[in-house]
Order: sequence, then C-alpha cells, then structure tokens
Amino acid sequence: MATSFLLSPRYRVLLAGVFSQILCIGVARFAYTPLLPVMQQQTWLSDADGGWLAALNYAGYMLGALTAASIRSIRLKDTLYRITLLLAVLSTAGMALVDSFWLWAAMRFVAGFSSSGAMLLASGLILHWLIQHRQRGELGIHFAGLGVGMLVAALAVELMLRLSFDWQAQWWGFTVLAVGLLVPAWHWMPRPARPLPGAAAGSQCEATPPSRAFMRLMLGAYFCAGYGYVISATFIVTIVEREPLLAGAGNWAFALVGLAAAPAVMLWDLVARRIGYLGALISAMLLQVVGIVLPVLTDSLTGVLVGAVLYGGTFLGCVSLVLTMAGRLYPQSPARMMGRMTLAYGMAQIIAPALTGMLAEATGHYDIGLWLAGGFVILGAMLLAWLRQVDQTAQRLDAEAKEAAV
Repeated sequence: MATSFLLSPRYRVLLAGVFSQILCIGVARFAYTPLLPVMQQQTWLSDADGGWLAALNYAGYMLGALTAASIRSIRLKDTLYRITLLLAVLSTAGMALVDSFWLWAAMRFVAGFSSSGAMLLASGLILHWLIQHRQRGELGIHFAGLGVGMLVAALAVELMLRLSFDWQAQWWGFTVLAVGLLVPAWHWMPRPARPLPGAAAGSQCEATPPSRAFMRLMLGAYFCAGYGYVISATFIVTIVEREPLLAGAGNWAFALVGLAAAPAVMLWDLVARRIGYLGALISAMLLQVVGIVLPVLTDSLTGVLVGAVLYGGTFLGCVSLVLTMAGRLYPQSPARMMGRMTLAYGMAQIIAPALTGMLAEATGHYDIGLWLAGGFVILGAMLLAWLRQVDQTAQRLDAEAKEAAV
C-alpha cells in the first residue's frame, strides 16, 4: 500500500470508507441488480424468486443494523467491521458456486448483513477518528462511495457481458474485484485508539428527544421512503431490459443511478440550508416519485434515463438527511434514533421486493409495483408535510439547518 503515503491521514480514512461502500454495497449488494436479468435468462430464476432473494438481502441488512446499534464498544465495532468485509467477499463468491435457491438465499442474507458494515459501522469508525483528531465530522465523501459502487457494478456487468461471461463467470469476476477492494478498506481504516482522559468532556451536547408524534410520523414516512427506494434499486435493470425498445440499456440506466447518487449527499445538504431538513426531505421524495414512475409513463430511452438520474439523485439524499437529523437530536448517540428508523426503512425493504416480484410474475410486468412504490413515497412526503406544520421539533430542526447557511 505504498500509495497510501501520498494521501493525508484524513483522506486515507475517508477512502477506506469509500472502498468499504464499493465492496459491501456496490459488489456484495448491488451486483445482484444488473446480474438479475442475466441470471433469469440463463437459469430457472423467476420474478418471484428474484424478489424473495432481494427481500432476504434486506433482512440480512436489518440484522446487521440492529447488531451494530447494540454494540457500544468502539473496538468491538472495528472487529465487526472487518468481519463484514470478509463476509462481503465470501457471499459474492458463494453466488458463483451452484444455481441453488437455498444457497443463493443464504448468500443474499449474508451479503445484506455485510452491507451494514459499510453503511453503519464504517460511518461510526470514521466519525470517531475524525473527532479524536479534531477534524470536521463530515461523511459526504464516505457516502459518495455508495453511488460509486452502483456505478462500478453496472459497468462491470456491461464489460463482462461484452466478454461473453455467463452468470457464474460474472460472479467470479466480482469476487476478484471484491478481494482487490478488501485491501484498502481493511488497511486504511485505522484501529480505534483509546480515548484520551477528558477528551470528550468539553464536547458533550444535550440530547433533545423529539415528541412521540414526531417519531411516529417520521417512522411512517421513512417506511414509505424505504418502500420506494428498494423497488428501483432491485428491479430497474430488469424493468428496462424487458422493454423491446430499450433492450441493452438496463446497465447504463443503473450506472446513471450510481453516477447521480455519488454527489447527492452534498447537494441535499446545500438544499437543506435553504429550506430546512424537512423541506429538503419532502422535495427529495417528490422528485423520487417522478424517477420511480417514469419507466411506466414512457418507453423512450431519454425518459427512462431521466428517471434513473432523478431516482439516483434523491434516494441517498433522503437517507443522509435523516441521519443528519438523528445527529442533531442525539449528538452523543444518534444510533438511538437511527436504530428505530432503520427498522422502519428495513421492514419496507423486506416486504416490497417480495410483493413486487409476485405481482410481476402474476401480471408479466412491473408496472403495478412501480405505481405502488410511487404511491408510498407520496404518502411519506404528505406525512412529513403534516409533521412540518404541527410539530415544534420539526420546525426547530428546519430553523437550525437554515442557520447553518448564515
């Protein structure tokens, strides 16, 4: 890792997070999306089976998220982070072994568990290091790795298709890529040092727990956001490939999703400074609705690609805005709120793919699933608009976001 000496310690740590996102999210999780139509063409995998495999992936993520939220020791979190990196590689290789539904189900579950390492554990480890070294606690670069991971997955599948790799060879190709990503994700993430006595004493911030009404409406809205997110994340390549006029464009649409997602966190932070966290979240969800339903409304390549950009540019913004609000309400332990929020988001991600896969198998298309997803996101935006009007915590959060721009 001689090139690591060319980077400052701050960027090595942030890039460790980026590589963990590409490994655990881009490869272990999102390689499945562009490979789904290939696997359906070359194996017995049906729409319903594909939906159930996606649902099991999110069940694994939920278990990982709850496990991460229950661990208090930063050193134990570091150990679990490194375990999830290894699980990401092993679950990717496992997909290539045989075409067994139960093996694939187990591997998708393990891959989902591993993705919690990049999303939650790496975030906490990076923040811990930044705070200990008196650096800005910003995670925009880290979360940009999720979009880069989606882009890498789409381009890798497109390249391997051009090389005439079958589904099995493509999973082996991703395994080789995963091993390469493991090295910087492991070595550039420093082991957590013991905190200096009294180091955090002056940085204690009072938690300001929100009202029950705030949490109920936020949980409902975040469930709706999770439902909308997961349908396009899982099925967008298959949906595009089944349109006769768009065959061959599915991977490019997924690549655009990743390309749009990469800078989304930083862009939505700027929007929040103008119109508040809730205002930005509502705007992101309404734009996401357009991105979700455009493939139903048009079969033109331009329309589908615009939808991919709108979807990619909003789903990660929603997650980052909610994470930011959790940090504002619970400065010392944002996991207190995020554990509950992740549960709501994750439940939707288990229900939605399985239901959508069964609907697609029954009807022969994904239109009903996309309309349902768009409807759920609209409902979530309405819940947030109501919350913004009636709750003082929501109004205070919006005011704090606007003050940050002054």
